[in-house]
Parts: sequence; C-alpha cells; structure tokens
Amino acid sequence: MVLILLAGAWGAGVVDRLDLAGYEDPASESAVTDRLVAAAFGKQTPDVVAIYTAPEGKTLDDIRPQVLPRFDAVPGELLAKPIESYWTAGGLRQAAMISADRRHAIAGVSLNGSMSDQLKNYAELRATLTVPGVGTEFAGFIPVLDAFNQKSLISVVIAESVAIPLMLILLVVVFGGFVAASVPVVVGGLAMIGALGALRALSTVTGVSAFAVNIASILGLGLAIDYGLFMVSRFREELRAGRTPAAAAAHSVRTAGRTIAFSALLLVCAFAGTMVFPPSMLRSLGFGAIAAIVIAAFVSVTALPAALSMMGERINALPWRHGAVRRGEERAERRWAGLATSVMRRPVLVTVLVAGLLLVLSAPFLGVRMGGITPNVLPADDSVRVAQAHLSAEFPNASEGATVLVRGADGAAPAADAVSRVAGEIQRVDGVRTVVRLAEERDGVLLRALSTSPDFTPGAEEMVAAIRALPVPAGATVQVGGMNALRADSNASMVGAVPLALTIVIAATLLVMTVAFRSIVLPLKAVAMAVISLTATFGVLTWIFVDGHGAGLLGAEPAPLPTPALIVVVVAVFGLSTDYEVFLMSRMLEARERGAETEEAVREGVSKTGRIITTAAALFVIVTGAAALSDVTLIKVAALGMALAILIDATVVRMLLVPALVTLMGAANWWSPFPRTAPPTGARQPVPLPE
Repeated sequence: MVLILLAGAWGAGVVDRLDLAGYEDPASESAVTDRLVAAAFGKQTPDVVAIYTAPEGKTLDDIRPQVLPRFDAVPGELLAKPIESYWTAGGLRQAAMISADRRHAIAGVSLNGSMSDQLKNYAELRATLTVPGVGTEFAGFIPVLDAFNQKSLISVVIAESVAIPLMLILLVVVFGGFVAASVPVVVGGLAMIGALGALRALSTVTGVSAFAVNIASILGLGLAIDYGLFMVSRFREELRAGRTPAAAAAHSVRTAGRTIAFSALLLVCAFAGTMVFPPSMLRSLGFGAIAAIVIAAFVSVTALPAALSMMGERINALPWRHGAVRRGEERAERRWAGLATSVMRRPVLVTVLVAGLLLVLSAPFLGVRMGGITPNVLPADDSVRVAQAHLSAEFPNASEGATVLVRGADGAAPAADAVSRVAGEIQRVDGVRTVVRLAEERDGVLLRALSTSPDFTPGAEEMVAAIRALPVPAGATVQVGGMNALRADSNASMVGAVPLALTIVIAATLLVMTVAFRSIVLPLKAVAMAVISLTATFGVLTWIFVDGHGAGLLGAEPAPLPTPALIVVVVAVFGLSTDYEVFLMSRMLEARERGAETEEAVREGVSKTGRIITTAAALFVIVTGAAALSDVTLIKVAALGMALAILIDATVVRMLLVPALVTLMGAANWWSPFPRTAPPTGARQPVPLPE
C-alpha cells in the first residue's frame, strides 16, 4: 500500500505531461501533404476561427478598435503567422470573412507547434481573443478537440462519483456485511492511484493521452473491484471449509489468485491489440488500460490476501442483518445450482432460444456506419458546436474543404496545362463549390476546393475521396490534405488496422487460455462466445445510435458510430468476456480434477461462480453505465457498449448458453493433447486437522 500511495503521489504530475492530441495518422497522405504545404507555403489552414458579432446598434467597423488590440496581445511565439481577419484582409479574402447580414466577422488563427502544444496553449489564446461586450465564439479543429477533451474529463469524474457509492451498496447486499463489501472498493481505489504512477513513468518515454487517464480510471476501478470480489469470496469459502485465516488466504491465492493472474494476462493481450493503430491516442489508451489491469491484479494477489490473513473471521463483521452472510451465500448457491440443472435438462432448447435472441440483436449491425470525431459528438448546446454550425451557415466560403497540392515529377514545377486540367476536373466533382488557386512555389501549385457541405461532415469527406479518385495528368502528382482529409484518413487507418488487431487479440487469447486450461476446445469456445457477445452488442448500438431508436432519450443524435469508441468496446469486452469464461470454467475444471462428471462439474461451476460473475458484471455495468451519462457521444457509445456487452455476456451467454453447450459437448470439453500436471486453479486439498 505504501508503494502504491507513493507511486500515486508521484503520478499526479502526469496531468501536466498529457498529450492532448494524437487523433491523426502521421503517415497518412493528408498528414504528409499538410507538412509539405506548411514547409513550402506556410500554414494555409487556421487552427482556430474566432467569430465576432457586433452588438445591437453597432457595426463591425465600430468594434474594430476593441478587436484589433486583442490580436496584438497574442504572444508572437504562439502564432505560425499573423492573425488574418475581416479587418486586416483585402479583396476576395475579406469578402469571405464577413456574413451576408454584415453583423458577423471572423479571424483565422494559425498556431505554432504540435497539435498537443496548440491544445495546451488554446485556453490562453481564447482568453486573449475574447472581447468583453462583443459576442465572441470559437470554431475550428483545435476548439473542437479541446471541448471534447474537457467534456470527457468531466464525464469520468462524474461517473466515478456516481459509481462508487452505488457499488458499495450493491456489495453490502451481496456480501451481507460492510467490511467484506468495503475491501474490493479499497482495492479499486488503490488500483486507480497506482495506475497514475504507471502512466507518469510511461510519459517519460512516450506520449500519454488524456484518454489513457480516463480509461485507466474506469478499468482500474471496475477490474480491481471485480478481482477483490473474487478473492474475498474465495477466502470466505475457505474459512467456511475450516481453514485457518493464513491457510485460507494462501489457498485463495493459489486458486482465485492464479485465475486473476490469467484474467489480467488475457486483458493485457486484448489491449495489446491497440498498439497496431496508427493514431497515438489509441495506443496511449492501450497503455493506460494495461497499466490499470496490471496494478489491479498486483494489488489483488499481494496486499489483499495479506490483509485478509490478518482480518480472518472479521471479514464477516458489521453484517447488515444477523446471519445474512451465511444465508445469502447458501441461498445463492442453491438458486444457481437450480438454474444449471434446468439448463442441463433442455440444453438443445436453451441453445436454440439464446442463439435466436442473439441473432435478432445482431441483425442491425449489418447496417452499421462508422465515422471519426466531429462537433456532433458534443452536446447540442455546447458553445463550440454552436460556433461551428454558425461558421458553416454564415461563412460558406471560409470553409476548409480540401487542400490540393499539385507537383511536378522529380522536383520540377508542374506544367501549366496539368494544373489547369487538375483544377478543371476538381471543379466538376459533385460537392465542390469552387476551386481557388492559393499559391505556387518552384515545384508546386496549391489549390483549395471549397465544399458545398460543411466541414466535419460525411459530404466533405466524400468530396475528398472523389478528388483523390480523379485521373492524374502525366508528369504530375496530386496530393490532398486539410482537416477533412485528415479526419477521413485517420478513420480509414483505424478501420484498416482492425483485422490485424483482432488477429493479435484472438491469437494471444487462444495461446494464454490453452496454457491455462491445457485444452484446445475450451479456448476456441471462449473466443466464439466473446465474438457472439460483441456482435449482439454492436447490433444494439447500431439500432440506437445509427438507426436512431432511442438516441434522443440518451442525449444523442442519429449518426455514424465513432470508430475509436468501437475499438475500445472490442478490446475491453473481448478481454472481459474471456475473463468471465476463465472464472466459470476454472471451477468446472476443479470439479473435473476431483473426478466429477460433466453435469456435476457444470452444476458446481455455475453454483460457485454464478453470483460472483453476475455481481462482478453488475459492478462493471455500474461503472460504465455511469460513464454513459456523459455529454460526449464517443464516451457515451464506448461506455454503453461495454455495459451492454457485459450484461449480455454475464447473463444469457455465460449463465445459459455456456452451460448448455458444455452439457451438449460432454467429454469433448475436456479433451486435450497436453498432459495436465496440475489443476488450472489448484484443486482443493484435504483440510489438515488441528495439531
């Protein structure tokens, strides 16, 4: 505990070292093009757009003396070039920076440094450019990302504040006493604190995204409480069997502790899949998750059993009702054993009904649409989202559209007719309003295609794709960049990396479970169950957020599912699903090692773990469900997706479908080409008589 607390105190400094960006693929065509354009022509796209509205009774010229000094007050080191505005531009550019009713004007601000530096400096910039008494709004890529980051952080804090009291109440009911209920919560708190230290250490060698802290908080809390639940439950079971506190704690480590270790390893394998995604935000998210998982498992197999051995029978202290502990556990075992018996009587019927239900839930997934981060992931009344809509409606010619770089071969200037042909072909593309020639250098000409669709919309991304599909004149190269292209490329890179990520996750999971169970059949079944749970979950998410059934009730609008959210759901749920499979099958294998037949092994496995698994799932659903209250659609989708998947997996899949399939497969479940030298979780040994 001292080690964890010291690490947490040191790790609190990670907040000042966070990488607030990392959403783009640095190797994509758009990212490369933007770097080339910046080097050759200077930055052409403003990172921040300030929108000024003249008060009633005043004109834009009247507020000029109030606005221009604000531009001069911005520190020069923050700017890549001087601020360009309606009051400082001329000709067509000035005309594009004023609204039709002449009450609104804009200023484009191009910032120095990396995207992370720009986000860190944005708060200071916003304060400097805000003019008292003059309506001031901020739009653009950096304000959208900043609002997204800030809302996400607030969402996690609120989620934890709601979740912890609810989880404690549930644990008191399940365990029958306050002491036993509080132990997993303490373990969860330690895991969250320790994860900060791990992330601070990671930040010294690689960038750590703000989302790594969010995921570490949610996963660390949820998993550590789950692991604490498993360990405390097994310890109390061993005490009831007559073991001394020290012997009970030791045996709990050999059984539940070993299972926790394999569970953590499975989850680490799942989140290792995030390392193949090009955007650093997703890799950093994987780092945060892995740190939380390792810390949660470490605390659960070291500090927790040590504390339990000292507490002994006092773990049952402060019951909420006399005798509640023993009665609750005996009643739960009878009910879960009864459920298992009912399932085994009609395994074919149960399998068909559950499979049919899951297929119905999965069907909407066939119509899934995915997209990146847009202003629409923010609440409808968010000031940045409102400003972005205002910018698109009032200043259509100030949109970014697409930046097109035309270059000649081998460093030579492109031929004039080649540039004209490219511009003419782009002008004829559906969705292009007009093509503007921005600048030219020795080896390139820069064009801008203005879109009929607002920035951040599918229409703008479709325009980018159409421009890239055009034929390229001989002796020339055409590259497309800009914000819309960057978003499209980032989303495409994430989708393109999914097959490799899934291959890594599935292969690593099969390997770990084969080692754990010394079996081929059980790991394959576990992976199949995880895929079934995920497909049903994505079907429900598509039905809600894409098709729009109930999206409004959740504070969202029908839209493509955010790709980063789906990736988080896949890796988290895949790990947690196989995690619950390990806990269930480990108890079945224990029974088999003692000579039980398949049906008796199923009955014991379900009766001993049914309440634990469903309680663990309920606790995790509370954590993720609280996060689903977020105002940010991406967080809402990811959190609700995890909650739905765990709910489906821990109920109809784990407690109905798995026992039915194990019953139908019979002896085939236990076939293995590997010799079993020891039970996977440590078979129960005879209780030694007291000396």
